[in-house]
Amino acid sequence: MLSLCRAHPEKVICLRGNHEQMLLDFIDEASLIWISTATGSDQTFMQYTELPLRLRTDSDFDSARELIAEKIPAHQIDFLRQLPLYHEDDHALYVHAGLEKGKHPGESSSHALLWTRDEDFYKSYYGKPCVFGHTPTPFLPLRGRLGRHGIYLFNSAIGIDTGYNLQSPLTCLSLPDFTLYQTFADGDTATHQITSFIPETLKEMQRKAAVKAELND
Repeated sequence: MLSLCRAHPEKVICLRGNHEQMLLDFIDEASLIWISTATGSDQTFMQYTELPLRLRTDSDFDSARELIAEKIPAHQIDFLRQLPLYHEDDHALYVHAGLEKGKHPGESSSHALLWTRDEDFYKSYYGKPCVFGHTPTPFLPLRGRLGRHGIYLFNSAIGIDTGYNLQSPLTCLSLPDFTLYQTFADGDTATHQITSFIPETLKEMQRKAAVKAELND
């Protein structure tokens, strides 16, 4: 991913998510959230240090924090620190988790952009189309879910965290054409052209993009 960002900085833009933030908070502020096994920290720790994460005493905690900070290459830490919290282009806003009600991501708190799970945002957001992840689509409201491995489309909200695991795919969505690219843990891939169940608010994005393309021809 770092290589892609360096080679194509105008095309490949990575956003900061809650897991990146938790790791930085662990290293910088001794925050305890990252060391919960639910975050996958034990696997990350093992990959970098080749040692299991064992925390029985305060000194174990301090040693683990110092060791992971030492073992993660400095350029990778620097990469995480410079990750933006959101991106915006002609088509949409892009955030990790969601938005604060009525606010542009530039006005939203970092906590909301990284952590929010707001039912009102999922069901009632009508602003500029917003692409988000964080919450797997099987846990989003039923109306808006497109199939078992589908993304979430409702009003102006576009959820693409399809819950990547051994059964579910890693998902990429191309805008404004709504081409869906998915890859599975077993190596299978799939491509879908979404033409139905697109909310009117998102069809408007497509119409604007088509008009702009015609003007540029």
